[in-house]
Amino acid sequence: MITDAKKEEVKDAADIVEVVSDYVKLKRSGSGFTGLCPYHNEKTPSFNVNPNLRIYKCFGCGESGDVFKFIMDQDGISFPEAVRELADRYGVFIPEDEPDQERGENYQIKEGMYHALKFAGYFFYRNLIENPEAEKAMAYLQKRGYNREIIKRFGLGYSPASGNELYNAALGAGIEIEYLAEADLIKPSNRGEGYYDTFRGRLMFPIFSPTNKVIAFAGRVLGNEKTAKYINSAQTKVYNKSEVVYGVNFAKNDIRKNKEVILVEGYTDVITLNEHGVKNVVASSGTALTPGQMKILHRYGERIVMIYDSDNAGQAAMKRGINIALAEGMEVQLLELPDGEDPDSFVKQFGKESFDELKQKKAQDFVDFLMLKADEEGRLEKPTELAKVISEILEAIANISESIQQQLYVQHLHQKTQKFRRGSDRDLFEELERVKAQKQKERDRDRFRAQKQQERQVQQRIQNNDEPPLPDEEFPIDGPMIDEVQFQAPTRKKPSYEKELIRLMITYKNPMVEYICSLTNDRLFEDEELAEFYRDIVERFKKGEEINIEVYSEKASPYPRLMGDVLLKQHSASDRHAEKIGVEYKVDRNPYRTAKSTIKTLELSFFKRKREELAEKMKTATPEEKQKIIKVQADIQSKITQRERVDSDDFYPDPKGEKDNPQSDKVFSYKMKGEK
Repeated sequence: MITDAKKEEVKDAADIVEVVSDYVKLKRSGSGFTGLCPYHNEKTPSFNVNPNLRIYKCFGCGESGDVFKFIMDQDGISFPEAVRELADRYGVFIPEDEPDQERGENYQIKEGMYHALKFAGYFFYRNLIENPEAEKAMAYLQKRGYNREIIKRFGLGYSPASGNELYNAALGAGIEIEYLAEADLIKPSNRGEGYYDTFRGRLMFPIFSPTNKVIAFAGRVLGNEKTAKYINSAQTKVYNKSEVVYGVNFAKNDIRKNKEVILVEGYTDVITLNEHGVKNVVASSGTALTPGQMKILHRYGERIVMIYDSDNAGQAAMKRGINIALAEGMEVQLLELPDGEDPDSFVKQFGKESFDELKQKKAQDFVDFLMLKADEEGRLEKPTELAKVISEILEAIANISESIQQQLYVQHLHQKTQKFRRGSDRDLFEELERVKAQKQKERDRDRFRAQKQQERQVQQRIQNNDEPPLPDEEFPIDGPMIDEVQFQAPTRKKPSYEKELIRLMITYKNPMVEYICSLTNDRLFEDEELAEFYRDIVERFKKGEEINIEVYSEKASPYPRLMGDVLLKQHSASDRHAEKIGVEYKVDRNPYRTAKSTIKTLELSFFKRKREELAEKMKTATPEEKQKIIKVQADIQSKITQRERVDSDDFYPDPKGEKDNPQSDKVFSYKMKGEK
């Protein structure tokens, strides 16, 4: 749980004017700022931001709140996520909620992947701008009318064709192979040694999360090579294809303003429409539209306008998209462009005003559009085909959850088909009920199958008495050992709070080393490499030797590798915030407060490990030993409870000679007799 003190620290550090300016163009007005409200459409600014009170208020629609609420509303994230996002941006360290190893490992892997993906984005962009090999890619973009500003805004880039330039550059920057592989930026060589870049000789489109993190890439082939036109990153821990929409990070605020999202097929359609002023546009990232993607879009808008190609594949994708959007509860419209045009070519030739006018006049609801397409195909004149058309439309209507809307669309369908069929709308309502019953039957059957499959898997594991494989069974190695740079077997991830303690000592040098060492020692560490790192820092401190990043970057292995992991940064600093407060940006706004939070997490982890060890010893202990164990268990639980109930800033003494807090007792006396 994030403490109230941490929330206030983040709120105090966050510049609400800077945060809101990412979404709204603000102008100074007296002691505050005004702009067009991001919550509703307006022509005269009524949205006000007060930097002194650190709040915003719209006098048009009534929306108001603080910086946390604004980020929650604009990015569609939870309160804890908003706090952590702002903490990362403004350099306030927040430790993990629980020192649970499994959760900590997953968190660290994701952090490492984000860092690797961000590095790759810069790498591809620099190659597009600076590498002569990218001339063909740059010519393609210039032909499409993309200037340097557009290229930079969308992070377009180029992946060198040689096959290992990203890999080598990332290793040189201290990024671990594991993170590159997990992010699908590199793949193991088929020859059994080394790695190669996933993307080679392609124009690169970074794919962003709604909060502007690079989470994947799409690479477009250049020329007429006989290969896939586009390849996308594989599914990863940070990239779920079925829940990602290309361009939503750029479009979300305009979607919210217009209450409408325009869905197109291609990456370049999104970029070109943006360039010409149509901002509320996204693409489905080269995949068939999914319920997860639609849920993301519904977070920002109520209406979707779909623009698909007129070929068979495009029309089939459109029909699937209609059903998914209706099931999500969105209002659905379809827009067909003139023959031979796609969104990219149309807006280039005719401009934004013509596009908006065409959308306003020609966009149709799904019943009208499907009837129009059926009429063009000659299906309405044939009784058997007409019946199929009506069934298809009723299947779409059956996805709507609101019964009143279902009734209105059925009546609308009745009016559209009156001249082709006899009968009342009652026939259509009866058919709708049959379709709905059939859909429910299919859902029940799918649920039953999934349940049975899960039961079979559980029974199979029980029968086989399955156990996790031993390391040698999981990673057999035949022949000579592979070079460490080419292959690293998966290992237990290093706890983030242990790395954080090392970072603080290296970053803030002797005063911080002295403070941390007065409250901790190496036996608190679970990871042996980090414990050795800690001991080395302490020895250098005792000898009066230099402690800094350069020293450890130049030391023998494993220190350079550990340095890259310890100093891993996910976000760049806020330049405006640094300029405002007049100091150089640092990761910690209050280093000693950060140290206290980290020490608390470290101690809690230590105590909980000891508690688990004692529970295991209890199983085989003699009656006398059990009595001793129970006493120690009670003592340890008391320590855990104390630390969980008291904020770290109050629990640990401040530096510079304050009297020791009587609660900050030493934690190293809980060894069982005979334990080394």
